[in-house]
Amino acid sequence: MFYSSSIEEEMKKFYNSLSEKDKRRYAAIEAQKLGWGGISYIIKLLGCTRNTIVRGIKELKELDEQTINDVRIRKKEEEEKVFFPPKLE
Repeated sequence: MFYSSSIEEEMKKFYNSLSEKDKRRYAAIEAQKLGWGGISYIIKLLGCTRNTIVRGIKELKELDEQTINDVRIRKKEEEEKVFFPPKLE
């Protein structure tokens, strides 16, 4: 056992809230973080397959700085908006 049961429950809830792509990557990161035996532990904990974790590891390795920097949460126009607070009189 790597994590306490309360942490395991939180991990399961979080995992189930993710998209398929993010599930693969999350499972891969957790398995790699744990080292030896991590893949088997995460398979049992999250109910995913070895293939899911292996594919997630592959996807993470393929990410490069350019890919990471190209991902945007906000649209460009939203970033340029400036908020001016009202004047206090």
